[in-house]
Amino acid sequence: MWVFTFLSVGNKSKTGSPVASTLFAISFRLISRLSASFPPVLCPAMHWFVFLLSAVLAMLTVGPALGYFPEERWNPESPLLAPRVFLAMVCRNSEHSLPYFQGCIDRLNYPKDRIALWVATDHNTDNTTAVLREWLTKVQSLYHYVEWRPQEEPSEYEDEEGPKHWTNLRYEHVMKLRQAALETARDMWADYFLLVDCDNLLTNPDVLWKLMKENKTVVAPMMDSRAAYSNFWCGMTSQGYYKRTPAYMPIRRRERQGCFSVPMVHSSFLVDLRKQASTQLAFYPPHPDYSWPFDDVIVFAFSARMADVQMYVCNRETYGYFPVPLRSHNSLQDDADSFLHSVLEVMVRGPPIEPSVYVSVPEKQPDKMGFDEVFMINLLRRSDRRERMLRTLWEQEITCKIINAVDGRALNASQVQALGISMLPGYSDPYHGRPLTKGELGCFLSHYNIWTEIVERGLQTSLVIEDDLRFEVFFKRRLQNLMLEVKMQGLDWDLIYIGRKRMQVDHPEKSVPKIHNLVEADYSYWTLGYMMSLQGAKKLLRVEPLSKMLPVDEFLPVMYNKHPVEDYMSHFEPRDLRAFSAEPLLVYPTHYTGDLGYISDTETSTVWDNETVHTDWDRARSHKTREQEELSSEAQNTDVLQSPLDSTARDEL
Repeated sequence: MWVFTFLSVGNKSKTGSPVASTLFAISFRLISRLSASFPPVLCPAMHWFVFLLSAVLAMLTVGPALGYFPEERWNPESPLLAPRVFLAMVCRNSEHSLPYFQGCIDRLNYPKDRIALWVATDHNTDNTTAVLREWLTKVQSLYHYVEWRPQEEPSEYEDEEGPKHWTNLRYEHVMKLRQAALETARDMWADYFLLVDCDNLLTNPDVLWKLMKENKTVVAPMMDSRAAYSNFWCGMTSQGYYKRTPAYMPIRRRERQGCFSVPMVHSSFLVDLRKQASTQLAFYPPHPDYSWPFDDVIVFAFSARMADVQMYVCNRETYGYFPVPLRSHNSLQDDADSFLHSVLEVMVRGPPIEPSVYVSVPEKQPDKMGFDEVFMINLLRRSDRRERMLRTLWEQEITCKIINAVDGRALNASQVQALGISMLPGYSDPYHGRPLTKGELGCFLSHYNIWTEIVERGLQTSLVIEDDLRFEVFFKRRLQNLMLEVKMQGLDWDLIYIGRKRMQVDHPEKSVPKIHNLVEADYSYWTLGYMMSLQGAKKLLRVEPLSKMLPVDEFLPVMYNKHPVEDYMSHFEPRDLRAFSAEPLLVYPTHYTGDLGYISDTETSTVWDNETVHTDWDRARSHKTREQEELSSEAQNTDVLQSPLDSTARDEL
């Protein structure tokens, strides 16, 4: 009777299935017959055997089942739906940035059917409305909700001086639009309100999830720019103006990482509408006690302060990029070029940003910027650099000829001898005291081959660039403007650096009269980028440098008679190269010595005639860049004529 009761309970359990029921029935009958055939004295042992067998059967038959009744059925719980996000965009004169901006929105790793789009545009003098309409038409079925608020007229504000001028009328209009978006989000019972300016590139596809995880009422992803500028303030005066504090740069440089309380965030930020205090946040009208500047982001920050809502900025990783704001006098072309520089900077640290597949992008028309040829030097084994440089040049509408660099490490002593190469007697690296490396040998030959081609083809003006550089903002226009002035003034030149490392730091270089942004070059390192004339190439080849080789960035200062070591210069006659330099420079290295990702094919090598002697940049002291003194105020090239574009490029905040 005990056995029957146990099996009956097991048979009615939630883990019972048709198969399990059959097994229990068979085992019950078998055990009953066995029990009847056993002597009474063995019955207790038999009971224990039955107990164990039943337990084993119960464990073997555990699993999902239907059970006898519907209420007994068991299923795992489904996951929660993603929170509802309301994404607000207010765009004006953004035709140049929208395809890339929209591409970043397309690639957000977030279910689009949980996102509502609210898009407003007005006062445009470009094709912003058309680009937005094309995109929204194609993506609207992907999103939960789309609200489209275009306004074709007027194309400008009554009191503005230009498209970059922020007047009180413009501030008020933008405040009202953002307030309308915020109220619509609340009416829709959205969980989050995401505000993103239309030139902000959210390159991190997981940015939404990461910000939500912080569980803050107002939180911003720190945006990177070409300068110190970012989308947060660390300090604010009692009148509501920006105040630089010691806390700002460590956060901006990510020397401190985390999420930090700040008095102001702007441009891109997330508001958690589920938080009770968020109901008091507003863009318009300003709070009754508001007396600060009439500015949309400051008005919003004040409302957060009055609601006891702390704003936060997070810099745990790279979330995105945006351009430095321009001055009110700047043009839409300046704005487009400034944004383009943000696109280029993304490629220094990661893959390129692709425009949205849902919009038409105008075809680019690459050119040589007025030069007879643009040479780009690249090692075949550095395909990553080649692809980045080609894409960077293409984005700027610049075409080039790729020069396959001579790979010094592939050369042996007999090949060097066959080329008629001899080293300059007595040369040793000024920092390491070592002979020429194979990398430096290959670098020299790569440039030498270009000079030879310039002469053979009779190229009057050429641009030579290496594959490990980054371009300054407004690069193409600044370079073209410089060359136009050089031509107009009839300057006799052979070499003009556009990227270098200035080594003479004791006194300023001499500026060139009547030409903006040009100085006479003093002792300099690096051959990142330079312009070369036909007569300049002839002068370099005339002294037969292969018969007395030294690094190319030591050879060039020798040829314009500015090298500090007289013994080196004594081997070369005549030294009449007319060398100049752009000031400020137009290109810089992608990485400096010691930076994460820094690779040197010239210094990380072997001695040219002994492969067993390995060389490298000094990882402990980083000699070649960090031992150079900072330029003193007395040595600054302060008397150089500055063009408006260069003044704009120097603005940081």
